[in-house]
Amino acid sequence: MVEGSMTQGAGQGPEVERTATVRDFRVPAYVHETGPYAQSTHPGDVAPPAEEAYPDGYTPTQRDLPVINRGDTVQVTVDPASVPAPQPTTGQGPLYVVGDVHGYLDELVAALQEQGLLDAAGQWCAGTARLWFLGDFTDRGPDGIGVIDLVMRLSAEAAAAGGYCKALMGNHELLLLGAKRFGDTPVNSGAGTATFQAAWLLNGGQKTDMDRLQDHHLQWMARLDAVEEVDGHLLLHSDTTAYLDYGRSIEEVNDTVRETITRNDADEVWDLFRKFTKRFSFRDEGGADAVRSLLDTYGGTRVVHGHSPIPYLLGEVGSEEGEDDGGPVVTGPHVYADGLAIAMDGGVTMAGKLLVQQLPLDA
Repeated sequence: MVEGSMTQGAGQGPEVERTATVRDFRVPAYVHETGPYAQSTHPGDVAPPAEEAYPDGYTPTQRDLPVINRGDTVQVTVDPASVPAPQPTTGQGPLYVVGDVHGYLDELVAALQEQGLLDAAGQWCAGTARLWFLGDFTDRGPDGIGVIDLVMRLSAEAAAAGGYCKALMGNHELLLLGAKRFGDTPVNSGAGTATFQAAWLLNGGQKTDMDRLQDHHLQWMARLDAVEEVDGHLLLHSDTTAYLDYGRSIEEVNDTVRETITRNDADEVWDLFRKFTKRFSFRDEGGADAVRSLLDTYGGTRVVHGHSPIPYLLGEVGSEEGEDDGGPVVTGPHVYADGLAIAMDGGVTMAGKLLVQQLPLDA
């Protein structure tokens, strides 16, 4: 349930004559995965008229999301009664999920401590609890490598206590891997030339992260799963059906993604990255059916995802003239698509909230 009126119609595409700016949050035509920009890499791209082909020299390396100043207000509340009950737990510790972190290490530690998962010294103190990160550990924020180091350490500490801390692959893990491995090597973007290095820089790549990136970080990222099902929750990073392109079971998807990264082919990894950047498939008309296509294939009773910040899912961020309306207030996950989808990216990069949520929501 959303408090306040929407300042941008859901699903409304950009006017053709407008030029994308850092304040332009209009939903591009590509998010419906039809039309000439169906293969676009970044939601920041503005689509040309339907009758036009890609412009000469086009490269899909625009910002993944516009930069938003502090001062935009979005309030989100969850009505647990609107969500179907998940499958019961199996007697293990409670289940928690974490939305996109994007290098905000201090905010992450504070959020985990607030939920009782870390003690005052930043050590795991949650016993048999189960913790899942939904991806996007780096870029935009100040300490992405510090975030990865923390997640790796907590994985060992939680396992020693009888619980676990696990993580999924996000598009920014693919972006950082690609920037490190392939740099300025041209890739076949399907719409001109592009490079991982350019895309990484445009989408918040931090030099301090690249300087501190070590082999064990790369190996850890390359082995992350893309999809998992836990207690009836289908966990994935991106709100897209593109996962279906990589397999008809969770195991097949994860194996295919790992094999693609292992082959170290720049074009293949770029295509994987491009598909993982798609978003908004579960929103608007047909969104619930898109979620069901994933649940029917991979199992679970609802999808839990990150990737698309809640303010953008609601289309309520900012204004065309660039005025500020107050401070963004995201109070919790956003439930939508007939109660079948839970969005967990609270928009920490736009002064929102880094979400750590115990599941099920109606527990």
